[in-house]
Amino acid sequence: MTLTRADFHEQYLASAQDEARRLFEQKTILQGAWLNWVASRLYQLQPAPYAGMVRRELMRLQEASEI
Repeated sequence: MTLTRADFHEQYLASAQDEARRLFEQKTILQGAWLNWVASRLYQLQPAPYAGMVRRELMRLQEASEI
């Protein structure tokens, strides 16, 4: 059975949010090296729609931290 986009999103949202938080927490530790590090981690995530969810969550966390 193939998941619809909505089903996939619902099933993996919490995991993507957790992964994004885990990656984002490394920003203060890695500082200038973080961007390359996080890009390599995102590249390794599969499937691609999941990686996209994590990337969007990272962007949301970044925007929230700049307020």
